[in-house]
Amino acid sequence: MHVAADVARRRLERGVLLNYPEAVALITDHVLEGARDGRTVSELMESGRTVLAPEQVMRGVPEMIDSVQAEATFPDGTKLVTVHHPIAPSAGPAPGEVVVGAEPVELNPGRPRVTMVVVNVADRPVQVGSHFHFASVNTGLSFDREAAFGYRLDIPAGTAVRFEPGVEREVTLVPLAGLRIVRGLQR
Repeated sequence: MHVAADVARRRLERGVLLNYPEAVALITDHVLEGARDGRTVSELMESGRTVLAPEQVMRGVPEMIDSVQAEATFPDGTKLVTVHHPIAPSAGPAPGEVVVGAEPVELNPGRPRVTMVVVNVADRPVQVGSHFHFASVNTGLSFDREAAFGYRLDIPAGTAVRFEPGVEREVTLVPLAGLRIVRGLQR
């Protein structure tokens, strides 16, 4: 962490705008060093918000960093320090930012849906991602795999559903898009 923070400092000295990892490294280093110097958690939570200004980082970086957490060693022991919103947001939209309307976003509009009950018969939790072919999920999940062939979970992209051991859960599935051909995975 300290090496990354040193690189970030040198880049700032040259006038280079910091990216996400460099900004996080510099703020984390501030917290770790401040703790070693005997500052309090609340002092570091506050001063961590002054390490970088929006004009010192690339566009969009302030919006990407909601908080920075560091386990810091203080004179009286190790404590978790969280710096909330460490860089004030920049003016204007962030690169790639998507602004949605006030209406709720409908997932998979007009797509047929299938509902089924799934039980995790394994001894550990199983997590299934949004676009994974449901018929091919971990064999610790018990359900009608034939009925699930060509389907995936009806949940937002990039999210997942966690199935706890011994727990029965109802899920909704939607057909995979395209030719619905899935090779590999469990089958």
